[in-house]
Amino acid sequence: MTSSIKSEAFTTLPLRAELQASIATLAYQSMTPVQAQTLPPLLTGKDLIAQAMTGSGKTAAFAIGLLNGLEAQSYATQALVLTPTRELADQVATEIRRLASTIPNVKVLTLCGGKPMGPQLASLRRDPHIVVGTPGRILKHLEKQTLRLGAVRTLVLDEADRMLDMGFHDDIMAIIARTPAARQTLLFSATYPDSIRQISRAVQRDPVDIRVENSHSAPDIEQVFLQVEEGQRLQALLRLIAHYQPETTLVFCNTREKCQRLVSELRQHDLHALALHGDLEQFERDQVLTRFSSRSSSILVATDVAARGLDVKELAAVINVEPARDAEVHTHRIGRTARAGSKGLAVTLFSSSQRRHLRAIEEFQGAAATLISLADLHDAPDFKLYPPMVTLQVTGGRKDKIRAGDLLGALTANGELAGSQIGRITLFDKVTYVAVEQQAAKTALAILDDGKIKGRKFRVQRLR
Repeated sequence: MTSSIKSEAFTTLPLRAELQASIATLAYQSMTPVQAQTLPPLLTGKDLIAQAMTGSGKTAAFAIGLLNGLEAQSYATQALVLTPTRELADQVATEIRRLASTIPNVKVLTLCGGKPMGPQLASLRRDPHIVVGTPGRILKHLEKQTLRLGAVRTLVLDEADRMLDMGFHDDIMAIIARTPAARQTLLFSATYPDSIRQISRAVQRDPVDIRVENSHSAPDIEQVFLQVEEGQRLQALLRLIAHYQPETTLVFCNTREKCQRLVSELRQHDLHALALHGDLEQFERDQVLTRFSSRSSSILVATDVAARGLDVKELAAVINVEPARDAEVHTHRIGRTARAGSKGLAVTLFSSSQRRHLRAIEEFQGAAATLISLADLHDAPDFKLYPPMVTLQVTGGRKDKIRAGDLLGALTANGELAGSQIGRITLFDKVTYVAVEQQAAKTALAILDDGKIKGRKFRVQRLR
């Protein structure tokens, strides 16, 4: 089902009063196209398969649907949301909690790998109403019989295409086998390959098929293509960055090896870049994402699978060092820029042997590509790109009862730093990351190194 949807208010939907109140509190002005198309069938209990990109409002759509029918007085797991990464699971759980804030006693639990089992086991002593998690950890709890899914009414497969790409097919099917047959199954995917059709046929009943009109185009993105040969890619990337001078850039490579090599080469040219790929341990991934989203690094070089769930506000540019293998994946890549009404830039490098990818993108988007050449790029030999922030790592976190306010108070107590010089403070169980302005980094490091946080000394270091 593809149609042109006018903006509609959430008040037109048959939602419980508590949900309408939380939606009003969150100042949602009107439904996004994906919400307007998915919520009516979703609220009637129908299965659906929806092609929806990151940033389209799909999380709020299925969160509203599963919360509307939730029985908070019944302590049983009534909804399960599967996501490919821990980061996306955290984002989804946060959105569900925000929307559930007016419904008393709703328990939302996140179950992901990379975290100790102990606290999760303690949280599962009383069944949560809603579980959000990654397939591997969910399956582990099912095998230990610490998670019960016999009362699940709604199952959501979020970013289903990436879960399949990451090899989770067997885990997903094993999990679904533990849920009731008479459930509602919602499948959200940014792309629509054959593997999605196959899993839909296996686990859904007569699903409503939804594609949001104009999902192939991005009118606020300046999209250009540059033909280079293999040995020119690095120099072309350097010239693109010097020409456009984006404050934040997400660079895509097709393999983790190319990703890591490119970061090393960019750093040799005095550009602050970080790598995001499948070989990173969870704590390394957390650190990279925190630093980039806190504007402590200007360039993130990533593979498609690793970048899934990445949601960085005000991302100035996306540069594909090589074309995506699929035109839908290309559209998903570039859709990360031009968010929240801002303009975006997307540049794709391709070689003569990769012109077929260019033609596939043109056909998919229904428009001819805009080509530029190296001669169109202005040389800026003295150009420097320094991130505006620096990240400090504190070896203490939630388990040490540290709160963001404790860090902010410690940094500003003596008057040497203003609160406006402190950026994002990101807390994990055993570590905390604090972003501070470049010119304030030495002072902030000295304050935390010499002082105490909540009366205790913690080791602090500057990440480079």
